[in-house]
Amino acid sequence: MCIFEKNSYMKLRIGVLGAGHLGKIHLRLAESSPLYDLVGFYDPNQENAALLSQEMGYKHFARLEELIDAVDVVDIVTPTLAHFEVAKQAITQGKHVFIEKPITHTLEQAHELIELAHTHGVLGQVGHVERFNPAFKAAMSALDQPMFIETHRLAEFNPRGTDVPVVLDLMIHDIDIVLSVVQSPLVEVRASGVRVLSQSPDIANARLVFENGCVANLTASRISMKNMRKSRFFQKDAYVSVDFLEKKTEVVKMKDAPDKPGPFDMILVNAEGVSKQIYFEHPTPEANNAIQDELETFAQAITLGQKPIVDLVDGANALDVALQIIQAYEK
Repeated sequence: MCIFEKNSYMKLRIGVLGAGHLGKIHLRLAESSPLYDLVGFYDPNQENAALLSQEMGYKHFARLEELIDAVDVVDIVTPTLAHFEVAKQAITQGKHVFIEKPITHTLEQAHELIELAHTHGVLGQVGHVERFNPAFKAAMSALDQPMFIETHRLAEFNPRGTDVPVVLDLMIHDIDIVLSVVQSPLVEVRASGVRVLSQSPDIANARLVFENGCVANLTASRISMKNMRKSRFFQKDAYVSVDFLEKKTEVVKMKDAPDKPGPFDMILVNAEGVSKQIYFEHPTPEANNAIQDELETFAQAITLGQKPIVDLVDGANALDVALQIIQAYEK
């Protein structure tokens, strides 16, 4: 949610690089945001760019350099292979960058962008949009050192995006969520991946083991018969379920059973004879547009000089684990 009143401060000038399906969404949200002044966009496909400019009225820049010069923030919504070069060009010109996930094609590129951003005094955010999912945000206060995490991210087949492994296309969302919740070094990665319709794996499973003993089991598929985006977090005296697709959160908790349970109380007795009462909580997710939230919290971070919610280091960490998973199943 925006923390600034409209017109209470100078808007940040933003330009969008890439006018594909997601780029058009970013253009619309940037234009409607009270925190940004949408300057225009650049897309190398001049014909499509001209058509979009004519239909929607967005200013189209003929050259990337002209757009970068005209803005404070560069919103990079291009194919992953192009992320590094355009982000590097923007950062060296002193521009803040928002980069769609994954941050870059290689980990070396990600680390170079982090160093460049530090050198030039600019901020960067990576588009791991599930951090802003209302169901996850509603669950955050209930998460307390989970020791087992299970995620399923299943999608119906769509030829768009099959040029990259399913780990970088889908699973990386859950990798970022897990890393944000488990504040412990990763010590072991095991994985398997299967090519079914594409040249790269369409379904993958990974087992991540952390130094504190937490284990995360992640599954991603782009050949499912139905869409699913669910995560379950198991911790002492609680189980937290997050449905990212349906925007629902459920928390199942246990506490010491009362001496005189009510007729509808759910009571369990363990092997040691200890009685526990089970009760349910259903936090109400606050309706939002997650992409708009990630763009606007980035504007707030720039204005206030604060760390973005998903900064370049977070993006690099998620990419690092994703590449380790790919390396594991390729072995």
